[in-house]
Amino acid sequence: MKVYTKKGDSGTTGLIGGTRLPKHHIRIESYGTVDELNSYIGLLRDLINEESKSAVLIEIQDRLFTIGSHLAADPVKSKMTLPELFESDVTFLENQIDEMDATLPPMKFFVLPGGNAVVSQCHIARCICRRAERLVAHLSESETVEPIISAYMNRLSDYLFVLSRKLAHELNAKETPWKPRTS
Repeated sequence: MKVYTKKGDSGTTGLIGGTRLPKHHIRIESYGTVDELNSYIGLLRDLINEESKSAVLIEIQDRLFTIGSHLAADPVKSKMTLPELFESDVTFLENQIDEMDATLPPMKFFVLPGGNAVVSQCHIARCICRRAERLVAHLSESETVEPIISAYMNRLSDYLFVLSRKLAHELNAKETPWKPRTS
């Protein structure tokens, strides 16, 4: 199988099911941003290099491939059986969040992203996740998107925020509070 097909040279790409769309279509932007997030989580996993956290991140990457496949499929024309996303996948993230949060000092202020390169990478992943979530929400205004996808993306950004705090705590990185100027 060749990597290149030349079919996209005219600025279109194919969905699962054969439909061709412009590469700037909101559906393509949606699954492309999920793919970007997946790659960034791979970088984060390489930087963290801790077995238990890596296992969670690999599971998340698998779910992001599942989400990407659903977003890349024509909801009408695709006959392909796609992997499923379940409510238990959202619950898994919630359990991970609760487990980490139980070990952290309570949040009393907004924190500025930073303090350590790995913590900063985690915040970037969170921002990419939020962008993907916004694009999926935009897509769902005009096309059918399974609600579980939006729920998962929303919870994943929460997970990445709490993971950034957990990493900051473990790495003894300073969490800099945001203190708005008063004048």
